[in-house]
Amino acid sequence: MRAAALILPLLLAATPALAGPEGAAIDAGDATLRYPIAKRLDLVEDHFGVKVADPYRWLENDLRADPAVRNWVDQENSLTRRYLDELPGREALKGRIQALLSHGRFTVPRKAGGRYFYGYNKGLENQTPLYVREGLAGPQRLLLDPNGWAKDGASALAEWVPSPDGRTLAYAVQEAGSDWRTLQLIDVDSGKSLDDRVEWVKFSQIAWDGRAEGFFYSRFAAPQDGEAYQSANQNQQLYYHRVGTDQAQDQLIYDTPDRPALSHQAQVTSDGRWLLISSFQGIDPRRELHVAELTGGPVKPRLLIKGPAHDWRLIGSRGTSLYFLTDDHAAHMRVVTLDAAKPRSRPKEVVRERPETLAGGSLVGNRMILAYMSDAQTVAELVELDGRKVTDVPLPGMGTAAGFGGREGDPETFFSFSGFVTPASIYRFDTTSLKSELFAQPDLPFNPEDFGVEQRLYPSKDGTLIPMTVIRRKTLADRAIAAPTILYGYGGFNISLTPGYSATRMAWLEQGGVYAIANLRGGGEYGKAWHEAGRGANKQNVFDDFIAAAEYLKANGFTTPDGLAIEGRSNGGLLVGAVVNQRPDLFAAALPAVGVMDMLRFDRFTAGRYWVDDYGSPESAQDFPLLYGYSPYHNILGGKEYPAILVSTADTDDRVVPAHSFKYAAALQAADLGARPRLLRVESRAGHGSGKPVDKLIEEYADSYSFAAYFTGLKIKAKPE
Repeated sequence: MRAAALILPLLLAATPALAGPEGAAIDAGDATLRYPIAKRLDLVEDHFGVKVADPYRWLENDLRADPAVRNWVDQENSLTRRYLDELPGREALKGRIQALLSHGRFTVPRKAGGRYFYGYNKGLENQTPLYVREGLAGPQRLLLDPNGWAKDGASALAEWVPSPDGRTLAYAVQEAGSDWRTLQLIDVDSGKSLDDRVEWVKFSQIAWDGRAEGFFYSRFAAPQDGEAYQSANQNQQLYYHRVGTDQAQDQLIYDTPDRPALSHQAQVTSDGRWLLISSFQGIDPRRELHVAELTGGPVKPRLLIKGPAHDWRLIGSRGTSLYFLTDDHAAHMRVVTLDAAKPRSRPKEVVRERPETLAGGSLVGNRMILAYMSDAQTVAELVELDGRKVTDVPLPGMGTAAGFGGREGDPETFFSFSGFVTPASIYRFDTTSLKSELFAQPDLPFNPEDFGVEQRLYPSKDGTLIPMTVIRRKTLADRAIAAPTILYGYGGFNISLTPGYSATRMAWLEQGGVYAIANLRGGGEYGKAWHEAGRGANKQNVFDDFIAAAEYLKANGFTTPDGLAIEGRSNGGLLVGAVVNQRPDLFAAALPAVGVMDMLRFDRFTAGRYWVDDYGSPESAQDFPLLYGYSPYHNILGGKEYPAILVSTADTDDRVVPAHSFKYAAALQAADLGARPRLLRVESRAGHGSGKPVDKLIEEYADSYSFAAYFTGLKIKAKPE
């Protein structure tokens, strides 16, 4: 679950006519919008005594199988395409996004057997190729290039893991953005693909055994015909695949048929000795742990921690001691060890809990690197295995550091570092010598010094102070000039919004726009209490926080009265949809992308059942009124002026199925919501976001941000100053 996009409207010079019933003509300035007719079903269901209409239930059908849904989507796309292509400045914005992406980008290297593996995109390649070096100073060699896998660039290289000896690489192929993966192998020495093929893998890690003879992975049963992109995912199983064998021979290692809601993921310690199996039921980080010693014989998992009750994240091992980050007796996380040879033994504390949230960690060489989150930014420390601090890990500034992978006995690690206006650079760090050096740095087609980043605190409805980062040209800040603004939020699933660069956001900033990011409750920026304050029965706090952010930006001169836009994806799309219903007067335009819009049926499709942890269950008499009370699809308020809305989704999104956006858009278009357009944009051969080709990303954000610019009053220039 991640992000979506919303934006707000400035009244047009040629004001559109009032939206009427289905099929009514809408004059939107230069274009005439006639929404496709979406048939209405006379479908009403009883939910705990409440009669709930669902007239667009038929739009839940997969468009690949239902011609009526396919025809409606085609008409919607045609209408939207005609409208967006006429927006002033769209092509100029598209060209600038392309230019901002036209620089080399590296991923964090992984070391195996003296080889270094990493992704490198020259700039506008649709998918990022994988390279390998023989030694740190060796020449790079192309190992895998996914750009030749599909004519439209929609086949992606997803997860990849080299074997411990660096001789074989296991990698996942992602088709059209789906969460389903097919695992394949390549011989690194020769560059030749092996015959191994493992299918129906989803939400899985790839964990090689210590002898590089095979790997552990997680999969579901093959779905029935026509159900691959919609059916609920139940009964995940953990398997072992031996290199050179057929998938039918894979060994079932662990499953829980009596608890089909549990999912299972495997990790193998860097010494190859221990297999850890983490089992969890939802998105919530609560896990049950099993451990098995990998001796070359039968794998016999034994219960290590009964659960799921707490978060347990393996960060490394030393002998029989397994090092974990955990929230057991520590809301902000602490470091403990568990004895793999003595399952069910009590944890031993190594690093106590601190006020800052412990966000990540790893054992590298003979020490630990721990990453803390301080005001949504990374602070990294080097710590001895007994918990004594050695020093701070040198970081280039305030921003987000990620990576720090490594192995016992090898002091070398790599990490990326990025900020809001600086793309990620890659650094090499030695935990013994404490030396840090630049490994790769992108060329910048702009000057970061032209832009200012400031953090503000503002009060929410209940008085809680919420942090918000505001990014804009320094000239706007120096002169206190109000400008068209995009406000972005997420607010859920313990996910933290931390500094990171975006070429599409930079294109908005270059044009003189303001971009604000609110760290809403429901996220993980300030530990468990912050998350709890925005989930379940507290979900309204998230919406209140976002509304208060919008009011603060207007009241304090960041944006103009008609110049505010909101943006969010996935759970953020839900945020945008709910807030537009609650306060349509605040916004000029809205860009909800791949959003969860029907809160009464989200748990019936694909991964939706996992989200009950955060949202609550529609099948619960206690949770139903809360979900029904803010569900975007069910709370559209006819008779009010709504912002211009561009609803975005993709036909192969099997995380948040496109039916959410289809039903929401149909309901928007049927309601009397004023003059501004409510459009639906459906990407073909794309999913929830990952694996999307660069050219599709460019088109999507050229559409979204030119739409936002038009309705917030931002004038797009061919050559921004």
